[in-house]
Amino acid sequence: MPRPRRDLGGERSATRGPAPLVDRFGRVHTDLRVSLTDRCNLRCTYCMPAEGLDWLSRPEVLTDDEVVRLVRVATERLGITSVRLTGGEPLLRRGLPGLVARLSSSGATPELSMTTNGIGLARTASALREAGLSRVNVSLDTLRADRFAEITRRDRLPDVLDGLRAARDAGLAPVKINAVPVRGVNDDEILDLTAFAVRNGYRMRFIESMPLDAHGAWDRDRMVTAAEILDRLGERYELVPLHARDNAPAEEWRIAGTAGLVGVIASVTRPFCGGCDRVRLTADGQLRNCLFATEESDLRALLRGGADDAALEAAWRTCLAGKEPGHAIGSADFRRPERPMSAIGG
Repeated sequence: MPRPRRDLGGERSATRGPAPLVDRFGRVHTDLRVSLTDRCNLRCTYCMPAEGLDWLSRPEVLTDDEVVRLVRVATERLGITSVRLTGGEPLLRRGLPGLVARLSSSGATPELSMTTNGIGLARTASALREAGLSRVNVSLDTLRADRFAEITRRDRLPDVLDGLRAARDAGLAPVKINAVPVRGVNDDEILDLTAFAVRNGYRMRFIESMPLDAHGAWDRDRMVTAAEILDRLGERYELVPLHARDNAPAEEWRIAGTAGLVGVIASVTRPFCGGCDRVRLTADGQLRNCLFATEESDLRALLRGGADDAALEAAWRTCLAGKEPGHAIGSADFRRPERPMSAIGG
């Protein structure tokens, strides 16, 4: 875990650009996740109940102007260099290419990426690339149509596969596939998913399941650990470690004899909290300094109350100053956040 540091920055230099967004442990935050909606067109069993959730009303959701302004403040005044659009399902946001175009031409022009379930990507990939989106992560937990329908409660696997191809052809590279192996559900497809990714020029990433479902059904015993995933991959592939992951959530390996890369995000068994550089903005304008934060800062209220950029910057820095050293999953002190993953944004 990181150790506290007294120097939190905050002074801006004309030659050095914006002062970094630093917490009390000295972690510099450069990666912003922006949720564009809490709505989703799938009902994945490990995420939400079949009937869905109580979605935010339209007035509660940040407008395009508000999203653009907050991203501009983050890039121009706080040193954010990477912005990932998330949800819910971000492709459900009306006028998304237009919003991407505005974000890609605002402020310090951060790297723009998106995490999506891929449904609708086939018809929007080219427009998003032209608007300034650089790459996508697509969630895909199975290659079997019957299993996809069982996991997501929707029969949409062909749409996701079409979306992957469209993203690759549009140049949204690297196209990454995110899969969450669950014991007894899809853990027998770890090798098949990896082979599919290698064959089609995608990058495969496996993610340990986390206690962020809406119905509180997460079971650690059903979580497939990073060690198990790597053991399974080792049955077929020789994995060559790349480099230290630094602040990246995934540890990555090159698959010998191929151009393929595979990554593992071990948020539970190998937490990377000590190097975390992420901050999250929910669709309703709440700032979260950790995925598992139990408190939020209301930037929407400041925006709609007429706050200037300096006040927004100050609120952002205050929020990050209170960031905890880690999520504490597995300890007696761990508290689940009230919001599920779909309402937080990945």
